[in-house]
Amino acid sequence: MTIRQAIALGAETLSAVPDPKLDTVELLCTVLGEEPLTLRLKAGESLTRMQEERFRSLLLLRARREPLHYLLGTRCFYGLDFAVDARALIPRQETEMLCELALRMMMKFPAPAVLDVGTGSGAIAVTLKRNRAAASVTATDISAEALSLARENARRLGADVRFLQGDLLAPVAGETFDVIVSNPPYVESAACDTLQPEVLREPRLALDGGADGLDCYRRLAAETPACLRAGGYLLMEVGDGQALGVIGLLRETCAFTDARFHLDLYRKRRYVSARRAAQPT
Repeated sequence: MTIRQAIALGAETLSAVPDPKLDTVELLCTVLGEEPLTLRLKAGESLTRMQEERFRSLLLLRARREPLHYLLGTRCFYGLDFAVDARALIPRQETEMLCELALRMMMKFPAPAVLDVGTGSGAIAVTLKRNRAAASVTATDISAEALSLARENARRLGADVRFLQGDLLAPVAGETFDVIVSNPPYVESAACDTLQPEVLREPRLALDGGADGLDCYRRLAAETPACLRAGGYLLMEVGDGQALGVIGLLRETCAFTDARFHLDLYRKRRYVSARRAAQPT
């Protein structure tokens, strides 16, 4: 089987997935250890028997809607290659802008103490530490499996991050931070079973945000003030249509000022930030 024939086979086998040709090329690049442009230049070259067998196996798994990045084993996030598997949610592109916002707020402190709540694969925590060496970064997650993956990513990418297991802010009770960032579960419980088949393969714990999707935001709004230093920042990613509701939750506590939303690349209200009031109001 030539590379050209392999691409044609993949596009046919994966006809039911959202982007069959792109996924085929990604899988073939992984099998051959080549870049997409190289595949075009070598289209007439043949795969070895072992390469063809592995490629066919990956195609079958993808056709059964196994997430592409679980099959690839990595996901590029903010320029870093993170290991990904079924232990944690696959990092999304939109979360890169949450990191960008966090790094901007971190610049206001010479050596910021940063907390990533619900770290999953560790993508946010590792990215922040890699891009601001002077920061001390702590990350929490309720899932031991997710934390094991996050620790692996931190070791592999050379990021000195402290990981703690527990529910939201419970592991850091009594501590305070300059910047707290979180991408919590925000899918409404009833909508979880209607998600794409690939997403249903990811941990439901990282997706299900309760009846209205706001369970974690209510807790963060109520519990974060005790862990956030005066003048510090809280930054969160939110689901479609949730930004104003989350801002309302923050304002109800009377502990935050300047609660606002930020737009993603598609002009959606994807992020919410707020500053801890210097004095209780």
